[in-house]
Amino acid sequence: MFATIDGDELLLGDGRRLDPETASHLPPVEPQLIVCIHMNFESRRLEFGLPLGTEPSYFMKPPTTVLGHGGTVRRPAGCELLNFEGEIAAVVGRPMRNVPVAEAWDYLAGFAPANDVGLHDYRETDAGSMFRVKGHDGFCPIGPGVVAGVDIRDQVLRTYRNGVVVQEGPVSEMLYGIDYLLADISRHVTLQPGDIVLTGTPAGSRPMALGDVMEVEVTGIGRLRHTVGEAPAPVPNVGFQPVASEMSRAVAFGGDFKR
Repeated sequence: MFATIDGDELLLGDGRRLDPETASHLPPVEPQLIVCIHMNFESRRLEFGLPLGTEPSYFMKPPTTVLGHGGTVRRPAGCELLNFEGEIAAVVGRPMRNVPVAEAWDYLAGFAPANDVGLHDYRETDAGSMFRVKGHDGFCPIGPGVVAGVDIRDQVLRTYRNGVVVQEGPVSEMLYGIDYLLADISRHVTLQPGDIVLTGTPAGSRPMALGDVMEVEVTGIGRLRHTVGEAPAPVPNVGFQPVASEMSRAVAFGGDFKR
């Protein structure tokens, strides 16, 4: 059931009122596609010492990664490099195909805070698609809701770990504008209502620990919260096995990595 904010309460469609802190939140969207950009904040580029790219590149997360506000992201037993990446989710509101940059904003339902969770113990497999790094169930917390009517270009993205700011970046720092990303993606695939485009993370992504409380805030939009728990190791014991290799740790710890 959809809800709107009325003062400090959630107002449900049937007239009931709830405290947002005690309500159970479902994901605000049911996407068919979740498209993510590899690198889109200048601070992140500088953190890794990468050259400026000429065009954005993308990967995808399965729809089963979606998790609602207040949920628990679960790190599989035997893994240690479960990273947060606070992001802004652009949510599609009507079908998009070959949409010009100047018209892209008109096709959005709105925006929501999100966390593009990645398990870097699997970094050395899948030939860059990051299927196992980014694709586990529940690896895309999003919410609490989708907000429209805010000029996202004026906003700031922040990630909190146990109440401490660990990432911060203004939207103006993005290398490619959100309208450009939407136009570019829609050249190749049709984006449908509810589809999500994750628009990049600033510097500072690091591994989360069991019990952490993570929050992603977008000014003018809201603040997403989730906790970190544990899941059983994947079974059966087949395929690539997780490894905290030097390369995996270098990505997971970014500027803090020590050889």
